[in-house]
Amino acid sequence: MDRKLERLLNLDQLLRSGERHTASTLAAHLEVSERTVHYDLDLLRDRFRAPIESDREKGYYYSDPKWRLDTIPLTKGELFALTLGARMLQSYAGSAYEPELKSAIEQLSRRIPEQTWVDLEGLANERVVIREGGELNLDPDIWQKLEFACQQKQRVQMTYYTAGRNAYSDRQFDPYVLHFSRSNPYVTGFCHLRQENRWFRVDRIKSIEVLDLTFEIDPTFDAKEHFAMAFQHEVGGIPAQISIEFDAATAPFIRERRWHPTQQIDENDDGSLILHFVVRGLAEVKRWILFYGKGAKAIAPPELVQMLKDEIAMLYRNYGEM
Repeated sequence: MDRKLERLLNLDQLLRSGERHTASTLAAHLEVSERTVHYDLDLLRDRFRAPIESDREKGYYYSDPKWRLDTIPLTKGELFALTLGARMLQSYAGSAYEPELKSAIEQLSRRIPEQTWVDLEGLANERVVIREGGELNLDPDIWQKLEFACQQKQRVQMTYYTAGRNAYSDRQFDPYVLHFSRSNPYVTGFCHLRQENRWFRVDRIKSIEVLDLTFEIDPTFDAKEHFAMAFQHEVGGIPAQISIEFDAATAPFIRERRWHPTQQIDENDDGSLILHFVVRGLAEVKRWILFYGKGAKAIAPPELVQMLKDEIAMLYRNYGEM
């Protein structure tokens, strides 16, 4: 923050504190000369139209306590975007940023007219609903240590829970980047146990220690290309050409979104379509196809078709005799 702006903000807080302040006491608090204090007071009066008065009893004070220093030159739309963005971040990251968000919102609310802030909060709370789904159990300490390790390029030692195997493992890991996929928090980097780049769900990390070991990001790792090859949140494996047929009733839901950077669509005369894209890993694609039920049919590759056949056979065994 600019030092002059920081000084004006501190001066503003002193003037509205309710304590008696003279030029001498203000200079002592701000660690500047009385001449600088008089200059800043004149600046507040002349440029910002601050209602500053002074007398022997009160010292310097605002004659209108509702006046606010206009230090945030933002439109209402921009302010609304900030308040809404804070709510969205909190819904994604859970409590990881809760102290910082509360502090930022509190400071923001003090710098704009009270009624404007009330209107913005009411609009964000009453007119925009953010459905969070399952609540995240994200440990703020683990998230912040990962943030630090990513920034400083320091290796971590972590205990990780793998839900698919219902097992815990200890591993050293070089965290490259933190990201969210389908509302879930992930960290991507180099896993020394598996000797390859991997994704890990941050809320499944049970303990973490930042080690006194630095690393360099693999020069062959291209974040843009890496995430482009993912489907939902699955990476790894050999790239595979996926082809899925969606019937005419389901096709409109597929056309309205771009599901993958590599996707291509072949339209059929009956209103159905065939979606093609290239990804690494088939498990997420399988689950996505099952979401659409009878409206979707895997065509390629053969491994994906077989995975669906096995899954459907198991479902039939579970429900067929009911």
